[in-house]
Amino acid sequence: MLYDVIIIGAGPAGLSSGLYAARAKMNTLIIEKDKNGGQITGTDEVANYPGAMPEVTGTELVARMVEQCDAFGTERLKATVERLDLQNDIKKVYTDKGLYEAKSIILCMGAVPRKLGVPNEIELTGKGVSYCATCDADFFTDLEVYVVGGGDTALEEGIFITKFARKVTVIHRRDTFRAAKSIVEKALKNPKMAFIYDSGIKEILGDGLVQGFVLENFKTGEVKTIMADENDGIMGIFIFAGYLPETHLVKDMIELNELGYIQTDENMKTNIPGVFAAGDIRVKSLRQVVTATADGAIAAVQAEKYVDEHFGE
Repeated sequence: MLYDVIIIGAGPAGLSSGLYAARAKMNTLIIEKDKNGGQITGTDEVANYPGAMPEVTGTELVARMVEQCDAFGTERLKATVERLDLQNDIKKVYTDKGLYEAKSIILCMGAVPRKLGVPNEIELTGKGVSYCATCDADFFTDLEVYVVGGGDTALEEGIFITKFARKVTVIHRRDTFRAAKSIVEKALKNPKMAFIYDSGIKEILGDGLVQGFVLENFKTGEVKTIMADENDGIMGIFIFAGYLPETHLVKDMIELNELGYIQTDENMKTNIPGVFAAGDIRVKSLRQVVTATADGAIAAVQAEKYVDEHFGE
């Protein structure tokens, strides 16, 4: 079957694309290699998405998106995309389940936070370990939080977290920050922020929730354990070591920026006609569910216009 559009990735951007494309009566296929929803499924409460009350979990919100897609006739396939051929009018998607063809493609593979790679990091993600201050900072109101990183994002997010946390300590592996001077100055002047230099976390500690961590000083070799205040019992660890866009499938054919994100215009168009990108995979200033769904809607509408113009009778 020749689809009007194939969407690669079933996070919020992909599901939004699927919803809008199917409602426009396009033959639509979403291909996802893993579980639906992407990063949002690791969020216990979605409080910053319009209309979603705090008791709505990321998994529940995604389930509603999937139900909407299915109601409008979106096809979904669990498969791993192995390679793409995007140069001709008919785009080819090669997967471990076979070859699929489409008149247009929307790339929604997302980006993943760069991990520290230390013991218990994965197990305690969403239980005190976070990679998104906007998503999770309010969960740590009046608690102590540690922020790992030394770039613009780490310090900006650290400053944001001080609106909620009692104290924010930034752990940086060097003795000077890579962030812009203006941001560094703002952080240093913040009375709720403290700084640990030349150090990194070796292990995260906790039984169900983060209760402490093992810290190593890279210059002196000193290793010590830092535990949560006994009156709190828990703490937050926010990791801002950068993101890794999932662009390995298209790195030799789609225009990327220096960090590997897909370059698009405001209509989600890439440098290849008929190929669009939406969500965290593209160059943008804010990576949140609300912007991902907006990207997906725009991409689907533009894909519909492209198909009508190039394949319409």
